[in-house]
Amino acid sequence: MEVQNELGKDHEPVVKLHSKYGKAIWLLSELDSTNNIAFGVCDLGQGKPELSYVSINDLESIKHARLKVPMVEIDPNFDGKYAMSVYFEAAKLNNRITEDDDLLKLAQAKLSKTK
Repeated sequence: MEVQNELGKDHEPVVKLHSKYGKAIWLLSELDSTNNIAFGVCDLGQGKPELSYVSINDLESIKHARLKVPMVEIDPNFDGKYAMSVYFEAAKLNNRITEDDDLLKLAQAKLSKTK
């Protein structure tokens, strides 16, 4: 599966967001700043990662029920080394977003065979 934006490019994710107290992860590569909507691999921790759009406003509004602190934070150590399609393919193979280099290389090889 090829991931494309309006420019026809398969970008590397530029940011990884994750839930502090849950299993949700978002790898995002594009932002529509007019509507505050981002695109990327979205994984709510239920074993079904998907390519989707997500509202940055919605992510910012998620707060811990009792502590009232933001639940979603940026992973400052994330470095997107592969195209979004590779992360998505690896997530489908793993039922979860992964940064495991061996699994990402396997996903990349699988995608290159289908082109």
